[in-house]
Amino acid sequence: MTANDYLDCFRPELVVIPCGSRKLGRRARAADLYVGSYHRACRSTGDALRPDRLLIVSARYGLLDLDDVIDPYDTPHGAADAITAQALLEQATVRDIVLLDPVVALGGARHVDLVRTIWPHARTPLAGTRGMGEQMARLALLRKGRDQRLM
Repeated sequence: MTANDYLDCFRPELVVIPCGSRKLGRRARAADLYVGSYHRACRSTGDALRPDRLLIVSARYGLLDLDDVIDPYDTPHGAADAITAQALLEQATVRDIVLLDPVVALGGARHVDLVRTIWPHARTPLAGTRGMGEQMARLALLRKGRDQRLM
C-alpha cells in the first residue's frame, strides 16, 4: 500500500493513539481515564478507522488496551521516568504485535516518533500539520471521511 491509499479500501490492523495529560482523578479503565479533547479526538478518529485493534501509548505504562485499569499519573512523554522505546518494543514483542501491518499512529511528533521505533512503516495522517489546531481539524476530516488520505 502507498501513502495515497483510500480509507474505503484500507483497514488498519492497529491504530495507536496518545495518552493525554488531562485524566480522571481516580483509577479507571484506560478507555475512560483520559478526558482531554485531543485524546478524545484521536480516540474517535481511531475508532472511525475500524482497526482490528486500538492501543493507547501511555507515557507511564506504555502500551495499553482500552480495558486495562490503571492509576492516574503525571508523567509526560520525554520525561526521565517516561516509557522508553526499548520498553515499548518489549511490550509489543510480548503481545506479539510487532509485525502488524498496516499500522496507523495518531498523535504529535513525540508520540509518532516513539511508535515508529516499533512500527517504522506506520502511517501518520497528522504529519505535516502545524500545531494542535491543524491536527484537530485533520482528525475531524478523517472521522468524517472527507480526507481519505493516510500518510
